[in-house]
Amino acid sequence: MSLRIIATGGTFDKHYDEITGSLGFAAGHLAQAIRRARITVPTTLEELPFLDSLDMGVADRERILEACIASEEAQIVIVHGTDTMRETAEVLGLQKLGKTIVLTGAMIPYEIASSDALFNLGFAVGTARTLAAGVYVAMNGNVFPWNAVQKNRSAGVFEAR
Repeated sequence: MSLRIIATGGTFDKHYDEITGSLGFAAGHLAQAIRRARITVPTTLEELPFLDSLDMGVADRERILEACIASEEAQIVIVHGTDTMRETAEVLGLQKLGKTIVLTGAMIPYEIASSDALFNLGFAVGTARTLAAGVYVAMNGNVFPWNAVQKNRSAGVFEAR
């Protein structure tokens, strides 16, 4: 059974600009991350326009929903910014698509040495391959149903709601 990975941006795919000292988007990291994580499941990578999740609106979440509906794969991992991951999970969860959809991201960009991105990607893939149909958030070794999760901004973690 194959897997679809949908990239939407977020901290995972941000690049550090050494000149300006800012984080922004350029080419995505997921193709390289899939290779580095040695994911052997047949995988299709789909890149949607990269956004910081704080900049996402209704149309952006609808685009993600449409990508999930159109996916031939029943197992989907969405790499998403952490700030509004729960809101996107809610949009997807309410639709009851009959697919296993796992949202994940990173607190630290992939290209930074201490990033959690590679771990979270591998964890999300394993989660998508084993859980029943539904929508989940998988971050830093924890899995939450879409309607029972929140981001604790002060602690920088996801937790049960």
